[in-house]
Order: sequence, then structure tokens, then C-alpha cells
Amino acid sequence: MNILFLSIGRLSNLSVHGIYTDLLREFRDNGHNVYVMCPTERKEGKPTSFGVEEGINVLRVKIGNIKKCNIIEKGISTVLIEPQFKAAIKKYYSSVKFDLVMYSTPPITFANVIDFVKKRDGAASYLILKDIFPQNAVDMGMFKKNSIINKFFRRKEKKLYAISDKIGCMSKANVEYIIKHNPQVNPENVEVCPNSITVRQMNISEEQILATKQAYGIPTDKKIFVYGGNLGKPQGIDFFIKAIDAAASEIEDVFFLISGSGTEFSKIERYINQTDKTNIKLMRSIPREEYEAMIAGCDVGMIFLDNRFTIPNFPSRLISYLQTSLPVLAVTDVNSDIGTVATEGNFGWWCQSNDVEQFVKTVKEILSADTKAMGKIGYEYLCNNYTSKISYDIIMSHFTQKQTVTK
Repeated sequence: MNILFLSIGRLSNLSVHGIYTDLLREFRDNGHNVYVMCPTERKEGKPTSFGVEEGINVLRVKIGNIKKCNIIEKGISTVLIEPQFKAAIKKYYSSVKFDLVMYSTPPITFANVIDFVKKRDGAASYLILKDIFPQNAVDMGMFKKNSIINKFFRRKEKKLYAISDKIGCMSKANVEYIIKHNPQVNPENVEVCPNSITVRQMNISEEQILATKQAYGIPTDKKIFVYGGNLGKPQGIDFFIKAIDAAASEIEDVFFLISGSGTEFSKIERYINQTDKTNIKLMRSIPREEYEAMIAGCDVGMIFLDNRFTIPNFPSRLISYLQTSLPVLAVTDVNSDIGTVATEGNFGWWCQSNDVEQFVKTVKEILSADTKAMGKIGYEYLCNNYTSKISYDIIMSHFTQKQTVTK
């Protein structure tokens, strides 16, 4: 099959491990011809380019700036992506007949591109739903539910769902949400297609772990709770700070390690500079190999989500913790089912992200748990539920020998 994958992510290196790159290589390894379209932002100063990377055809389309820029520029650039991608398909992929077009959210503005490929080639379409926009933006107070901008993007969202033959969601709660809030969508076309990776054996020695801890000033005599990843508004940083501050004040035998970047990094940095607590450490993002060695020496991986969310987010951060055999503490709103998955899978804990007292109580509970044993259970759960082969099989299950999608 000829498969087209549309992404707003840069996908700068298709050899690295990640939820999209691993899935694309899975399609490649199963004999499919994979074509990728992803953006190159104007500030990079590079023209549109086409090449073959890791046996995958990659078309990098020059667009406006959409990251680390003001909201007006980002909005205009996002809207213009659609005609820019469509023009690039006509120019670079005019002789390729696609059997399947896959795409992820964000963004929700690919509908016209997908419609063009479907009509031109008779292709099937599969939406990999990673983000429920614009409702997540409404939840975060970026704009109001009854605003013109929300209504505009909601129409775009509905059009994207309508043009998608199948919609793959991250979890059961996501499936239920889409069906409940989009009655125009056929429930039979919505399924779980989880965040997934190609599972690796980490092979990180105790010597590497110890050296990394020494290099970054991480203690060896405390239970290490690590948060690694985006530090932005979706993480509910105000509660994040209050919860960790309270636990660090009350419990001597814990150490909170925070590593990442994002719009709220400076807020945490200001807190760190003002506090006298020595059992909290903030670090900017570090190289992948060092990061993996660092979290391999931790005891619990933390996930935070703002309590205002009404949509069931399911952060991919979970699988990176499970990859390194870390049990998980999910601190989220009540709509996300990531905490339910962790607790029912016996590899984690959950508490609501508006209850500091419950967070402290849960941390105390974890101190007496066998975190190594729970981490091993989590790794097995990853192998049984979140591999790129599983996601590949789910998507391909809809295709007959004639390469059509089952309705």
C-alpha cells in the first residue's frame, strides 16, 4: 500500500524513537511505501524539500511560524497550512496514488487536504486522535465556548471527523467522549488505537545510573519522584508547585526531580529560587541518553494534568515511564482515565489534581510500596498493550485484500 502521513510535528529525525516515528517504521517494515508530509517553519530559513530518510519518503513543506511565536502569527500560520500542504501534494506527489491517508491531531485543519487525496486517489482515511481541540483550549481559558473562534474551530473539528473513515483514540474514555459529544459520528467508526512505541531493552547499567545521579546532584538515599516532559498550562503548574512543595515539606525521604521545558518553566524556576527546600530539583531538558539513564535511577514517574480539563487527556509520557520500568503516579482531573489504567493495571496510583492533602497522602503510601516490582508489571503492560505493532494491526484490521476500509 502507498500510505500518506500528515503531521504538524517536525519529525526531524525518523530514526529516533517516538509514537509517530515508530509507527511509521512499523508500516515500512511491513512492506508498505510510506510518504510523510511535515512542516519546516519559516524561521528555519529552509525551502520545501523532498528526500528519503530511513526508507521513508519525506516531504518537508515550508510554512509560517507555529511554535514559539505570538498567538496571532501562530493562528494565521496554522490556517495557511492546509492550502500549503495541498499545493505540495499536487507538485511533489502528483504521480503517487495513495491507498491510505493517516493524520493526527493537532491540528484539525487538514480536512480539505484529506478530502483532496480521497477524491483524487480513492484513498481511505484514518484519524489518529491525540488532541481534542478546540475544547481543550476552552478548558484552559484560551477562549470562551460561545466565542466566534471556538465556533470556527468546532466546525473544522466536525468536518475532520466527518471525512475520517476511522477514528483511533488513545483510550476508552476518549472513545466515549467523541461519541457522546459528536452524535453525527458513527460509533462503529471510533476505536481505541493507543499511544505506542517500539519497545526497547534499555540496558542501562548501575554504573551509568550512579554516574548520572552524581553528575546531576541526585541523591542515592531517597525515593526519587521524577517528572519529565512539557511544563505548560495543561500540567496545571500552580497545583503542581503547591503539591510538591507540601510533600517536600512534610516528607524527608523523598526527592522531587523535575526535568523539561515549556511555557511555565520560568514559574517553577521562580519557586525553586525562592524556596529553601533541598529535596526538589529543577532541570532543563537534557540529551536523550542522559535523560534515560537519569530516570532509570528514579523510583516513580509523575504525570500532571490541570484539573479544569473536561476532555480525557492521555499523555504519552506514560509509555516513556513504562519503557524504563517506572511505576506511575497520575495526578489528573476526573475525566482522564490514565489513572484508572495505572491503578487497575497494578503499576501506579492516582489522585485528583486539586487535592494537595491527597497528593501528600499518596506519596507517603508509595514510600512503603515495592516500586521495582510495580515497575516490572508496568513494563509488561507496555509490551502487551502499547507497542507500535499493536497500533499497526488495529489500523490494518480495516483493510481487505482490495485495500478498502470496512464500514
